[in-house]
Amino acid sequence: MSNTTTEDKALKQDKIVGMFDEIASTYDLANRVLSFGIDKQWRRKGCDKAYSLLGKKELTQITDVACGTGDLLLYWKERAIKHKIKVDKFIGIDPSVGMLKVAKEKVDFADFLEGKAQELPVEDEGTDIISISYGIRNVVDRVEALQEFYRALKPNGMVVILEFTKQEKSGIVAKSVDLYMKNILPAIGGLVSKNYKAYKYLPDSIEEFLTTEMLEKELEEAGFKMKYTKSFSMGISTLLVAQKI
Repeated sequence: MSNTTTEDKALKQDKIVGMFDEIASTYDLANRVLSFGIDKQWRRKGCDKAYSLLGKKELTQITDVACGTGDLLLYWKERAIKHKIKVDKFIGIDPSVGMLKVAKEKVDFADFLEGKAQELPVEDEGTDIISISYGIRNVVDRVEALQEFYRALKPNGMVVILEFTKQEKSGIVAKSVDLYMKNILPAIGGLVSKNYKAYKYLPDSIEEFLTTEMLEKELEEAGFKMKYTKSFSMGISTLLVAQKI
């Protein structure tokens, strides 16, 4: 029984990775269009908050997991320069070869490695910050991934998660957001990427995902202490920062 479950999980994960391979070339454009460019603000705020909470001016390594096309790494470097923080090494990890191909062309200061969140190709306690933006929802073995983050982080290191978490559907604002996510987003994303199925997956995956409170609980169960949680843009996006203790 457990073997079948493991196989099912592996197949599901491979299917998700394959889908991201298919939309890699249009992924950045679709993101900008669908978020009206506001995702840039969400990313900057995530980086600023993590740097502030960590309170160090020299970092050995920042590891961005499920890095996709490398977007967040650009902000990690931009905000480090702004805050006069020295970062020795930036690493991006993703299981999608298609996404990594785009990332390598776009980001010239980071090392990119093919790998899964639950099997990070990095050493024990070697990284100051681990980030994952809009990717934890796509990790089938999420508990194992959080344990990997804990293993790879230095003591007192930070994990930074930006994600679309599941929301309550009460109120006119929540219903408007729901309408956008379920109807308008797949139509526009499908038009830009020529892959309607991939952008139909996004609202479906959010619906099947955790609430913010549930994700906080999983982080705490993995050994982290929650340091900061904030939702943006009517609850569409949530930032969670937790510390390895």
